Amino acid sequence: MSAQEDHIPVMLREVLAALSPKENGVYVDATFGAGGYSRAILESSNCTVYGFDRDPNAIADAADLVERFKGRLFVKNRPFSEMREALAEDGVENIDGVVFDLGVSSMQLDQPERGFSFRDNGRLSMRMDCGSPDAADVIAAGDVKELAAVFKAYGEEKKANAIARAIVSSRDEAPISTTTALADIVSAASPKFPMQKIHPATRVFQALRIFVNDELGELVRGLRAAEQLLRPAGRLVVVAFHSLEDRIVKRFLANRMNARQGGSRHMPEKDQIVPSFEPVYTKPLSPDDDEIVKNARARSAKLRAAGRLPAPPLVFADEDIGLPSFEIVDAFKRKLAL
Repeated sequence: MSAQEDHIPVMLREVLAALSPKENGVYVDATFGAGGYSRAILESSNCTVYGFDRDPNAIADAADLVERFKGRLFVKNRPFSEMREALAEDGVENIDGVVFDLGVSSMQLDQPERGFSFRDNGRLSMRMDCGSPDAADVIAAGDVKELAAVFKAYGEEKKANAIARAIVSSRDEAPISTTTALADIVSAASPKFPMQKIHPATRVFQALRIFVNDELGELVRGLRAAEQLLRPAGRLVVVAFHSLEDRIVKRFLANRMNARQGGSRHMPEKDQIVPSFEPVYTKPLSPDDDEIVKNARARSAKLRAAGRLPAPPLVFADEDIGLPSFEIVDAFKRKLAL
């Protein structure tokens, strides 16, 4: 069995139930990875799946799966925010469902050379598309205020200032180019307390990864693309792993489910329109205890699902969706051309 076939994605049973694939339907696996969701969807019904992934390695590894489901599985080396344009190139204007499995994939975490994890030493990269600038460039270019702002915005790191100062001080002596070098600096600046469950560098690594990949901006653009593509009764299913992602998904859906009752504060009352989504579940689902025992990475997962209504797509300001906006972070992005 290949690594792809052996891989079981988080909350697979719940995702399939929420997506409810139907015969001859068209579905999008927005975060293809090892193809676990795509394979399960294709095995559950005689449908078509389009898989998207920024990682060229994921697309290359999909060759056997594409051959197995020839004519029914198509993979695109594109960010999921571009799904509408990519599908239009194939003559697809509407879909019956889309699933997002947010964050970094297990395969990326398990490859030290990709630099996503401090568990093993590797080059400090973290770019999902293998491009640049990467995390090492961010660490090398940022001043104390810029780095601290990134750690606060995307890692919600309470000791962001102290960590940023330690990084700038350390890089004056030698470049910081590996995962363990950065993790050691962060650990020294933010010692782990006896009751602390996570490694001191966890939030800093999360923040850098989100920043260099523009993951939150990508998520907002992807959700909007999905809303435009979904047919009435089509399903949107999102599995999120931390509060920043889940907050965006929650607000995105809340705005679109509650439009009739008031919607955005930026939209005058006379312009209120009907909701574009309805809930599949009233509350987010979490993995069961058995899954958490088998896969510790599933423990923080939350699944939200919604069904598309016939109303046209809605447009709200980014602040109403929950996208963090910090002047220093935004300026730093422009400085790095991210």
